[in-house]
Amino acid sequence: MSINLQNVTYVYMSKTPFEKVAIKNINIEIKQGEFVGIIGHTGSGKSTLVQHLNGLLKPTSGTVTIGEQNIHSKGQAARQAKSRVGMVFQYPEHQLFEETVYEDIAFGPRNLGIPEDEIDSRVKKALNFVGLDFEKYAQRTPFQLSGGQMRRVAIAGVIALEPEYLILDEPSAGLDPRGRDEIFGQIINLYEATGMTVVLVSHNMEDVAKMANRLLVMKDGEISLDGTPKDIFQNYQVELKQAGVDAPPLTLLMNKFKQRGLDVDNTVIATDAAADSIFDAVRRC
Repeated sequence: MSINLQNVTYVYMSKTPFEKVAIKNINIEIKQGEFVGIIGHTGSGKSTLVQHLNGLLKPTSGTVTIGEQNIHSKGQAARQAKSRVGMVFQYPEHQLFEETVYEDIAFGPRNLGIPEDEIDSRVKKALNFVGLDFEKYAQRTPFQLSGGQMRRVAIAGVIALEPEYLILDEPSAGLDPRGRDEIFGQIINLYEATGMTVVLVSHNMEDVAKMANRLLVMKDGEISLDGTPKDIFQNYQVELKQAGVDAPPLTLLMNKFKQRGLDVDNTVIATDAAADSIFDAVRRC
């Protein structure tokens, strides 16, 4: 089952003096099992795009389907289709509101009518996935946790819904480097453990390069590039700059070595692989 956007355009404040076309003529298919990174300059339409994936926004024109189901049609089938997609917004800790971590995570499943014993199992599993000990954190107030811990609780609340697709809009925004690494580490663990489809919006090219197996680059409300990170970073650097982004520093460094005659593999995107390639190239000199 895939999410399909066909000829999707969205206009903010349509037919007013403040009308703005946020995305236009988007045609994409997001397949199960993919880890899709979405990058682009501020205002390129990234957040608007992902808010169409679970029906938070309705296209001004075009259709969004999950499987064969138009998610904006009426009825139970459309509601069930939208429930397959979980969304984590920027600063998701602002969504926390219950008195305890347990109740906050349980809120979504309880609203779905899940039995209490199943809710308990889902809360425990979700906390485990985000690396928080159930006994230590379940009965604590979320508002006395660190920023990174609060964010993990918010993500756990979405995981407890057991969506087939997980959408994350800048989940590391505002975190220090340690908190960012923790969040991304848990996202990778979740993806590898469950096979859940992940769509990650980020402005950090290095983070996207490490995690995503498909990359969408947005420019002026349109998808300008769609491919693997390796392909895009190596072959479309001019187009990346035109979109207001750049290849990861590691890619730029390896390209510099290549240009200066060192026979390195400039397609690697992992630090360890880059180091091995440099050492091998030096030994061959």
